[in-house]
Amino acid sequence: MQLLSVQAFEQVMGVAMGQQTHRKDDLLVSSNFIRAIRESGYVSLSTALAELVDNSLQAEATEVAITVVRSKSDGDPEICVEDNGRGMSRSEIEACLRFGGSSRFDERRSFGRFGMGLPAASLSQARRIEVTAWQNSRSAYQVFLDVDAVVAGAPVDLRARRLSGSTEGSGCRVVWRNCDRIEYRRLAWLERALRRDLGRLYRRFLSSGGLTLTINGKRVDPIDPTLLTAKVEGRSARLAFEPIRYELATSAGKTAFVSVRFVMLPVQHWHHLDNVTKRRMGIVGGAGVSILRAGREIASGWHLMGAKRKENYDDWWRCEIDFDPVLDEHFGITVNKQGIRPSQELQEALGPELESIARLLNARVRQAFEEVKFQAATETSCRIAEAADADLPVIRSTGKGSGALSYRIGSEQLPIETMFSSALKRRTLDVTLNIDHPAFAALYRPLQALSDEAGKDLRTALELFLLSFARTTTLLVSDGHDCDDLLRLWSKTYGRMLQKS
Repeated sequence: MQLLSVQAFEQVMGVAMGQQTHRKDDLLVSSNFIRAIRESGYVSLSTALAELVDNSLQAEATEVAITVVRSKSDGDPEICVEDNGRGMSRSEIEACLRFGGSSRFDERRSFGRFGMGLPAASLSQARRIEVTAWQNSRSAYQVFLDVDAVVAGAPVDLRARRLSGSTEGSGCRVVWRNCDRIEYRRLAWLERALRRDLGRLYRRFLSSGGLTLTINGKRVDPIDPTLLTAKVEGRSARLAFEPIRYELATSAGKTAFVSVRFVMLPVQHWHHLDNVTKRRMGIVGGAGVSILRAGREIASGWHLMGAKRKENYDDWWRCEIDFDPVLDEHFGITVNKQGIRPSQELQEALGPELESIARLLNARVRQAFEEVKFQAATETSCRIAEAADADLPVIRSTGKGSGALSYRIGSEQLPIETMFSSALKRRTLDVTLNIDHPAFAALYRPLQALSDEAGKDLRTALELFLLSFARTTTLLVSDGHDCDDLLRLWSKTYGRMLQKS
């Protein structure tokens, strides 16, 4: 196989970047190539801009400012991305708009890998790109690339020109002009979409304080699809389990870990929210898996869930998968970092367990909604008990509050020998029925099939019986009596009788 010399490679790239005359053995036809690269598959302006933010982070920037304005000449948006990173030398800036012109080609320590991000992302949105960089308060250098000039056959000069005047510190500025691919009619809509998307893609960096990202001078807040940091009515989502780690072999012959964590949303506390609030929070439509490469989200959707199909109940849990760039081959990372193509080995290593967990969490959500329905059906009984409480012996409590009790009936899994448990907290007597005890199926399942008034009355009578029993034992305990043995023996006896019936 014959290798191209450096001079020959530069000649090919020179043709690709603007010289219309070409030979039959030229690798690229410039006018066609520059138009084709504009269809490089960026699904939105946000994902294209993310390539520039990636470059800023790789250049150790802590501040990235995005400015979006309307061009006075043609009315198209103009976008500027400026950072305080380490900037670029003259040779680096002359290579930055060349496809594959990265000094870190195929590097696995950070975001970039192929040197395609800056030119491909820029051309997908704009017809003219200007890049300016400066280092250590010295003069800035600038290069530009103009699609119309290339298509028209004008030679492109990617040599950097030195700008007059002094600069402060180091940094880089990329300007997109003639942005003819942006669909938003109003800049306010565009800014809102960018704030939402970039806040999610870079949530780890924004929440840690390592990055300050602004759009038109306003700080971008982190948006966490797991809702672990959301606080609504005093509640947040919580981890369903401890994070799970999977060890996989890298292409370099070493190993690295994939970290997976699952999150449950509080059904009991958020189910009553209106649909507008649920959608705004990201509960509705937010289900699925978020995949992060080097801490930056690169994909979201229904990934690695095996044969488990997405259902409405799956809105109430989340999955987040983290991996290091050294595992790119396993995740099938695309050039524009907008999706994954899991390898067979990755699917076999993660898929079966993740599918099982997904089904388990789906079942938990179903049970949580059943619990919500169960509690709603007990409101009548609790209200009657509260009305009667003022005429009953006062129960002394060590905590704050006094007066009549409030009542709550719930259900969940308890030790099999326990029919129910009760606890007095802040003057509320909380009675929890054990769904695994034979009494629950024997008493409640027949009642659920009765929809007439007689069925409702029977259920109320049963629940008042349980509440009165729980209140009596609570009163005895407050007077110094030990009722644990009584409850345990009664539950065991009743359960054994039901099993024999």
